[in-house]
Amino acid sequence: MIPYMRPAGLLVAGLFALLPLSSCSNEEGVAEVPLPVLATRPVAHDDSRVATQGVVRRFEAPLHYWIEDEDLHRVEIFPHERIAPYLGEAVRVEGHFRFSPTEGRRLTLERVEPLGGE
Repeated sequence: MIPYMRPAGLLVAGLFALLPLSSCSNEEGVAEVPLPVLATRPVAHDDSRVATQGVVRRFEAPLHYWIEDEDLHRVEIFPHERIAPYLGEAVRVEGHFRFSPTEGRRLTLERVEPLGGE
């Protein structure tokens, strides 16, 4: 026999069921995704808004900027002129993530903020 649950009890149970999902994204619909996840499962986050962090690096020919972690997981950052001032710094970035087998992993910046202490 199934015990009777009041509507308030169902609501509380539903909210607890959704709690793990809410820890992955904020109220603006930006999912927190570590660089290793973006590097190993890029298709899962293609065409979505994400936030991640790493150290800004650059390569000259052809000129491009990316962020990377200590294990060299990388995501290219666009536009270059917005990320260039942070070269060598640890940053947190938010933006639109895209993956293409031919062009790789790229994030178009919406927001960048330096991280202290790294």
